[in-house]
Amino acid sequence: MTHTFSVHVYYEDTDLAGIVYYANYLKFIERARTEWVREMGVDQAALKQDEGLVFAVRRVEADYLIPAKFDDDLTVETRVDAITGVRIMLTQEVKRGAQVLFVAQVTIVAITESGHPARLPAIIRRNLH
Repeated sequence: MTHTFSVHVYYEDTDLAGIVYYANYLKFIERARTEWVREMGVDQAALKQDEGLVFAVRRVEADYLIPAKFDDDLTVETRVDAITGVRIMLTQEVKRGAQVLFVAQVTIVAITESGHPARLPAIIRRNLH
């Protein structure tokens, strides 16, 4: 299963050279994950309020391959590599057309509001298996 999310590069996303500032790729992939979870039917605000659970990034390994530029239309593709009871391992690619610009391996975990690890919500486990 691959989730796709569109991103348009605005001037504010770029540095003086007109290329996307490196930290903004992390924002792009975060937005894509948020929409992916929403499309699975998970209301993250309700999850926090009702069950005291939130999602956190545990690990990111990122490769910057080719720069994106001002006014580019990009696509973020998110796919699940593995899931356990407590974590989701994803690959996220930022593309311009078929060209891969950025790749990240991301590990997501569920935690309590006090920061302790928690089991992934059942709705997530059901939707990903």
